[in-house]
Amino acid sequence: MTERTNRLINETSPYLLQHAHNPVDWFPWGEEALEIARREQKPILLSIGYSACHWCHVMEHESFENEAIANLMNENFVNIKVDREERPDLDQIYMSAVQMMTHHGGWPMTVFLTPEAIPFYAGTYFPPEDRYNMPGFPRVLISVADAYRERPDDVQQTAASILSELKRSTTTLESSELLSPELLDTAYRGIIKNYDATNGGFGGAPKFPPAMTLEFLLHTFHRTGKQQALEIVRYTGRQMAEGGIYDQLGGGFHRYSTDARWLVPHFEKMLYDNALLSRLYLHYYQVSHDEAARGVAEGILDYVVREMTSPEGGFYSTQDADSEGVEGKFFVWSVDEIKQLLGERDATLFAAYYNVTGAGNFEGENIPNITRGLSEVAAAESVSVKELSATLDRSRKILFAARETRVKPARDEKVLTAWNGLMLAGFAEAAAILNRSDYLAVAKQNARFVLDNLRRDGLLLRTYKDGQAKLNAYLEDYAFFIDGLVTLFETSGELQWLEEARTLTATMIEEFWDDEEGGFFYTGRSHEDLIVRSKDFFDNATPSGNSVAAEVLLRIGLLTDNSDYERRAATVLRLMASTIQRYPSGFGRLLCALDFYLGTPQEIAIIGDAGAAETRLLLDEVWKLYLPNKVVAQASPDDVAAAETIPLLRDRPQLDNRATAYVCEHFTCKTPAASPLELASQLLNPTAN
Repeated sequence: MTERTNRLINETSPYLLQHAHNPVDWFPWGEEALEIARREQKPILLSIGYSACHWCHVMEHESFENEAIANLMNENFVNIKVDREERPDLDQIYMSAVQMMTHHGGWPMTVFLTPEAIPFYAGTYFPPEDRYNMPGFPRVLISVADAYRERPDDVQQTAASILSELKRSTTTLESSELLSPELLDTAYRGIIKNYDATNGGFGGAPKFPPAMTLEFLLHTFHRTGKQQALEIVRYTGRQMAEGGIYDQLGGGFHRYSTDARWLVPHFEKMLYDNALLSRLYLHYYQVSHDEAARGVAEGILDYVVREMTSPEGGFYSTQDADSEGVEGKFFVWSVDEIKQLLGERDATLFAAYYNVTGAGNFEGENIPNITRGLSEVAAAESVSVKELSATLDRSRKILFAARETRVKPARDEKVLTAWNGLMLAGFAEAAAILNRSDYLAVAKQNARFVLDNLRRDGLLLRTYKDGQAKLNAYLEDYAFFIDGLVTLFETSGELQWLEEARTLTATMIEEFWDDEEGGFFYTGRSHEDLIVRSKDFFDNATPSGNSVAAEVLLRIGLLTDNSDYERRAATVLRLMASTIQRYPSGFGRLLCALDFYLGTPQEIAIIGDAGAAETRLLLDEVWKLYLPNKVVAQASPDDVAAAETIPLLRDRPQLDNRATAYVCEHFTCKTPAASPLELASQLLNPTAN
């Protein structure tokens, strides 16, 4: 018998392809489906999810694979399936509608639209029959179809009301507030009110790694010297890294913790979480020189190289929570398995350190996690710290090798420009901070891959898979990738990356800038018309495009002496000034941009031959320090192109033909420094001459 297929069979998204054999007559989002809905005056059932979403898989199995439910869907609706990672523009618009109508949100998202694509009824997961105090999906389908046929005026009135509210929510007005350090102080006080001093992080379960908020706290520590801010970062970072949310054997963080103490994760791994967290641990390492923080950063990056990087250099998107249909199965252990693999003594030591018990901590199995320090466990088990450390290292390798023989969770191998930009920045910074040339090679290969494969006619594209790139890029794709390119320029000293960043920045402004109200739209001028053209400012699971755009405009503006870029960045910050005061925890990345804007960023120029030992020593001095508000430019003494592009590099001679550093503010520089000691003194004492 021939396997049934629907129109999703021609898509590249793994999530859409998962539904290509459903009995539902699915369409991808596009003119074909919308035209049928308009022509037949049929309502649209829009279902949005993503491949690593556990409940998306549940709803597919329960409802979309069910012949009777599929028939109800096919008879009454034009059914459209969307991968939210490919189409965040649609996800953003319709998630806002879901939250307006239900006061909550999530995925799978189920939205019923008029033929004009305007929402009139919505929900998230629906069970196949009445349960969990929720109506069954068939009941919902019948009720919505009946309402659409029998009460069209009510449906149109609801749709008009939702559309009006969606349009109103996209309006932004500049705050009359002055941008001042007091805004940063107010935001800091608001954020720490929600701090969980027992477990680290903010709020209760479920608990998501708050990478951007912790980055702002590091900025706050740097600006004010507040030890409390640093302590929150230290404690939260340690609790997350020692919990089950961090993969103790393979590196990398899972999506979130289902409990307040970081023990039991939702097991999917997302590229963006690991990108953001890699930079957080790198920056904390710069502040603290804590080798454990360095180890976590390297664990994340090595995991991405091993599991999430294509042979061509693109970074894959996600790994599922499930394997063999069971959530977390790949990651958990029984005591007997560990004994069999390690032997009695090594298994006892591993169990003592990683909190492995016969009862388990997850459905009778064990998620390795750390609750006691090495010295405490060593004393309890009557071994030296050195012996325990060596045993654990050996045991981790044995268990990891055994785990590699298991059925792995599915991997979503689409390459998204925005998320690649986030990860590119992580590898570029790690290369400089940790002095890892292998990480720099990964960063360069990735930048080249995106530029070669995800750009067409001067415009970026959103997604790449199986040799095919498609879909217009969104603001976040431009902003995040530009951020990665600028970081790669600063850490590699290669001018080509800054030139590419400048070109893309000009395109970003042309495509996305709102000439009337300021700020950046989510979609570009070249994009298809949707029911609203929205803007996004909140930093959620990923930073908002506006937050990162503001930051990169400030950095490139400083490097190239472009006051127009600084003016636009300031406009973005002013648009959100009053909202930041009310909801500071929603603006972690934007607050970092504001701190950069309000501070006096250090402009650091290194003049020396690339690759020379003395040049490297000066650069090492720059990157071993936590200097969040800085730009770095390096060039050889005879690099005319770099000096023409970057005013900071002009008329900067070497001292006695030695590599020389210039630390400047507003292009006014201190005494040239030719030794790492002199340079460190200037960097650590910015007001000193």
